Amino acid sequence: QVQLVESGGGLVQAGGSLRLSCAVSGGTFSRVAMGWFRQAPGKEREFVAGVSRSGSFTNYANSVKGRFTISRDNAKNSVYLQMNSLKSEDTAVYYCAANDGGVPIDASSYEYWGQGTQVTVSS
Repeated sequence: QVQLVESGGGLVQAGGSLRLSCAVSGGTFSRVAMGWFRQAPGKEREFVAGVSRSGSFTNYANSVKGRFTISRDNAKNSVYLQMNSLKSEDTAVYYCAANDGGVPIDASSYEYWGQGTQVTVSS
């Protein structure tokens, strides 16, 4: 059973930074691509960033390009999301997810999910 646990969320002022972490257990981490998604109240879950199994390929939603960076450490079975220049519209619950294949942007393609971590950006 693959388990994902996010951490690092919190309250930050606009323009600030946060680093989210996701620890993965119960599977072979290097065999799964990873993604970060977010869901704001009243909105659908949306893709934020994804990273391939080796870490050599990444993709981002247009809304976070140039501000967020996804990375992974296969030795630590972890994936990270560095968030800089945060805006109030980044406020959401952030989820990490694992996919057996590539790095799709649709949430339905991911097999495993964490419980989420709240990020609140005050303006």
